[in-house]
Amino acid sequence: MGLLNRIWEALGLWEEASGYAYPSSKTISETAVIPLEDVMQLYERDPACKASVDLLAAACVGMGFYTTVNGEYERAVEAKRVIDDFCAEVNLDGLLNDMARVLIACGNDFWLKITPERLTELHRLPVDAVERIERNFIHSGLRIPFRVEGYRLRSGYGGETLKPEAVIHWRINCLGHSAFGTGILQVLLHTLTINSDKRPAYAWMKGKIERILPKIFEKYAGPDVLVYLDKADPDTIHKFERTIKEKPEEGAWLFYNRPFEVKAVQLDPRARFEYYVDHIINQFYLGCETPLPRLFSTPGFTEASAKAALELQEMLVKPIQRYIKRQVEREIFDVVLAQAGFDPAKARVRLNWGSPKAPEIVIADMLKAAELGLIRPEEFRKNVAKYGWELWEE
Repeated sequence: MGLLNRIWEALGLWEEASGYAYPSSKTISETAVIPLEDVMQLYERDPACKASVDLLAAACVGMGFYTTVNGEYERAVEAKRVIDDFCAEVNLDGLLNDMARVLIACGNDFWLKITPERLTELHRLPVDAVERIERNFIHSGLRIPFRVEGYRLRSGYGGETLKPEAVIHWRINCLGHSAFGTGILQVLLHTLTINSDKRPAYAWMKGKIERILPKIFEKYAGPDVLVYLDKADPDTIHKFERTIKEKPEEGAWLFYNRPFEVKAVQLDPRARFEYYVDHIINQFYLGCETPLPRLFSTPGFTEASAKAALELQEMLVKPIQRYIKRQVEREIFDVVLAQAGFDPAKARVRLNWGSPKAPEIVIADMLKAAELGLIRPEEFRKNVAKYGWELWEE
């Protein structure tokens, strides 16, 4: 089933999933200050931006996850199995990995619940699918945007409005009362106006520098040369010109019995731009909010610098991990448990990052267990053999 068909089904344009689109009501609509597709275009086309986002996303969700359940719940085993089966069915690990890149880059990602009444499938919407977020006011007398009423799709995706129950809206770093989140790349696309002076976006400045650099290289790597031949007639000049242009790669010998000069057109050494370029590049990396790409591109980083960079990144990663964890547990785990007849509050199925840790076996504890008769002698011998003990048969 294609994406448009899935959206039409969720909107109620097909009978089997009706009532997903809101009727028109008094709401306020908000669009992203910078179109999200422009932000993702910067991610796709700038190596520094892509590296920064990928590194942060990998640090957030790349280690994978496992689930735990409240062991005192009488249906704990069944509840955990239902969640694990659902995660495998929808490939939640893969969805989170794809979502994390978009969430960190532009601050938003949208998942469509194909059938919100009974959650069985999740589908990530394209980043440009949602054109507007519609909200109502907290009170008729307070003009403060409050509750999300719907997500208006672009005309290319049907132009309808999805109910909030049909969408999982992932967002981080919401500024002011905006319904949209803010990623790490938006700041690189913003201009800045102070009084009447307008500073271009850092992405624009960096792009212009990179566009000009090949031209500078072409101009001065093979410099323009002025050759002066004293008292030479036109035929001699043409002869020299033709010989220079047609000379073989190993060079050619030219003979002339009068004074001559060769002058190369060089860049004025007083024109020093590296400080300006370094400032713009440094600001660009600051906007990417992770120093790790500099470890690969800049010489001179010490082990202490690398450790400090990792500690700084950890401070950025932890809040995002907590947000994703809570969102998954609230929007997915609790819903799946409730519709399967479990009590989410009692089951307390939780998402945990990484791999489950196996309990550490202490030899002293095994000896004590053998003395108390909790394990048989042959079980004790098999276990200690794993730790390198040499045992002989009687």
